[in-house]
Amino acid sequence: MRRLDIPSQLPPPMEGHLHLGDLPHRPDAITVNSRHLSRGGEPWFPIMGEFHYARYPAAEWREELLKVRAGGVTAVATYIFWNLHEERRGVFDWSGDRDLRRFVSVCAELGLDVVVRIGPWGHGESRNGGFPDWVLAADCVPRTDDPRYLGLVRPLFEQIGGRLAGLTREHGGPVVGVQVENELYDQPGHLVTLKRLAQAAGIDAPLWTATGWGHAQLPPDEVIPLFGGYPEAAWDTAHDGWPQQSRAHYFFGPGRDDDSIGSDLRTTEVTGSDESHLARYPFATCELGGGMYTSYHRRPIIEAADIAALGLVKLGSGSVWQGYYMYHGASQKLGALSTLQESHATGYPNDCPVISYDFQAPLGEYGQFRESFHHLRLQHLWLAADGPDLATMTLAMPQDAPGDTADRRTLRWCVRSDGRSGFLFVNNHQPVETLPAHEDVRFAVELDGRELVVPREPVTVPSRAYFVWPLARPVGGSLLLSATAQPMGVLDADEPVHVFCRTADIPVELVFDAATVTGVEGPATVEHDGDRLVVTDLAPGAGCLVRVRDAAGGSAAVLVLDAAEALTAFQGRLWGADRLVLSERPVVIDGDRLVVYGQGSADVRVFPAPAFAARRDGVFALVAAPAAAGQVAEVKVEEVEQAGPVREAVIDPASGRASAPTDADFEQAAVYRVTVPPEAFTGEEEVLLRLDWAGDVGRAYIGGELVADQFWYGPAWEIGLRRFREQVLEHGIELRLLPLGGDAPVFLSPQVRPAVRPALELRSVTLVPVPRTVIAGDER
Repeated sequence: MRRLDIPSQLPPPMEGHLHLGDLPHRPDAITVNSRHLSRGGEPWFPIMGEFHYARYPAAEWREELLKVRAGGVTAVATYIFWNLHEERRGVFDWSGDRDLRRFVSVCAELGLDVVVRIGPWGHGESRNGGFPDWVLAADCVPRTDDPRYLGLVRPLFEQIGGRLAGLTREHGGPVVGVQVENELYDQPGHLVTLKRLAQAAGIDAPLWTATGWGHAQLPPDEVIPLFGGYPEAAWDTAHDGWPQQSRAHYFFGPGRDDDSIGSDLRTTEVTGSDESHLARYPFATCELGGGMYTSYHRRPIIEAADIAALGLVKLGSGSVWQGYYMYHGASQKLGALSTLQESHATGYPNDCPVISYDFQAPLGEYGQFRESFHHLRLQHLWLAADGPDLATMTLAMPQDAPGDTADRRTLRWCVRSDGRSGFLFVNNHQPVETLPAHEDVRFAVELDGRELVVPREPVTVPSRAYFVWPLARPVGGSLLLSATAQPMGVLDADEPVHVFCRTADIPVELVFDAATVTGVEGPATVEHDGDRLVVTDLAPGAGCLVRVRDAAGGSAAVLVLDAAEALTAFQGRLWGADRLVLSERPVVIDGDRLVVYGQGSADVRVFPAPAFAARRDGVFALVAAPAAAGQVAEVKVEEVEQAGPVREAVIDPASGRASAPTDADFEQAAVYRVTVPPEAFTGEEEVLLRLDWAGDVGRAYIGGELVADQFWYGPAWEIGLRRFREQVLEHGIELRLLPLGGDAPVFLSPQVRPAVRPALELRSVTLVPVPRTVIAGDER
């Protein structure tokens, strides 16, 4: 039995010390104390996803932001890269894909908050960290209070302020937060200067933030320190193993910092590990790894479980603001004067792709729905309902918690609680180094004067499992003491419907305080055990709904899904009601339209059932979502040239890391011409060109212009063609592929490493249409 006693009283948070927040007279005022954020007088739990507007076609912003919202994200963070807007000094460009105002306005239309990361230095794998070349050439000391440097920054901030005029909180706009600078470790006074400079330019928000990792010295009480953590590190060396610091993010604990993020660029040494000063601020994040980019020398594969388990560990450890980087992938722009990616040529230790910034994100470079999108959404559905309560809760660790990050034998668990109720977190997953299953597991948590034992009988927690279970949580007017199922949120129906899902193949049991329940109806076994009412023999699925009547005469329902169904669940207001939608294909709610993505023709299940739906599956209505008409077109692939001699490895003398091929190297590439027929394009829907290949680096050109590239790392390379439609039909696509040499000091995940080098193989080139089926509310 694993035991933990929860203190019945929490010390109150510190109030009023932070120079942040709205004026108190606002009815929806955003405020901050040392523990959490509030909005309109109630605790508030933001879920933030990074999406770089200027790296994505403006014509597609609304569609992609609908996907972001469908994933449960409530706030969009975005870098404003200086070199994309003022590549030539004094010549600003806010047009087209660079139209910040239009992007923020679309976020406002869709009810999404916005956090702008204004720099001036931003990083984001951008050339010079986002500085235009002319800034580095100027006679000044960048990233300091040098008046000459501030004179360069002021016009940028004034431009940003002008673009955001009328969109700040003061005018009812969606901009709730501003991040100044990024990864600045030893200039706290400069951060205050930038904050004041931004405010004078009309950039304002209740929340001001700065990245706190690397034990950054931040100005006290002026900004909220934001933290991060990644499942891998493309900035690490090409060693054959898992980055040491990544291990820490799979252990529960109070620590927030990760001094490995940005360590390859840091010029100051990190000293000490004291985080006591952070008690003044809520535990907030902006860079939980939604994936990882590929550098030339290090190209890991990030799995959905790696991302979701890390996110869950941060929730268990105390996070009150989940921020993912990246949540939506993107593509680097080609500048008028240069390429704009981070590279050895610009003095950086990592060579990045010229174009691709896919990041293996939950939503890909061309809007692809990834498996991690569904796994994270499962947590976000829960946070939409219980996040405000979770925000007020603090971490309690068991005495037998692992002592260091080398421990792979001790089960990792914790509780977050306010002394009356809480949530029990378990993580038995980490990348690369598999954790063993744990048998005969039970938890005994002393909470508010009573012992909660969950489960009643010992169970096995399998390897790769990670989940959260409720403790003493309300279900309508009843008190659910414990459940061996993960909460997925609450539907606001005629009676509240609490949705759960089965976890880790563990039998589902619900244990209620018997004094708060007068009856349970539904497909389950109900028995009294002293002062507790135990509900068992539940068969999770579309028909597993029980109704709980409380002592005050009210009722609530509990719906329990199985694990596979839970990953297909979407929630939102649709056809006049708050509904849960189960769909094997991704769906997006757009007003009273349900948009279904992808191929296939499986029915969509909807609960509560809309009036127009006649067919049923359990308590769900079956709504037909037919596949889009038409045949999948075939491409024509011609080999134009075979690859020349294999390129010898080139080592960057400054970093000691392998350098990416140059333009000249691609003169020796294998060349293929791909012809796409006109019938491949129907309407405005996306069409992906999918290349199954193996090698080193690939580039795609249209009409001689580079449009996409990939450092090969295993998964198929996908290129969205919709944005290039006219050019593709006129010119076709030229692929240039380089073989992976035998001496290349490059890390690849073991499961994809070629058995023989040099390696170059183009296995297949196919078109994958991404149709959209729209279901309107009046369909029958």
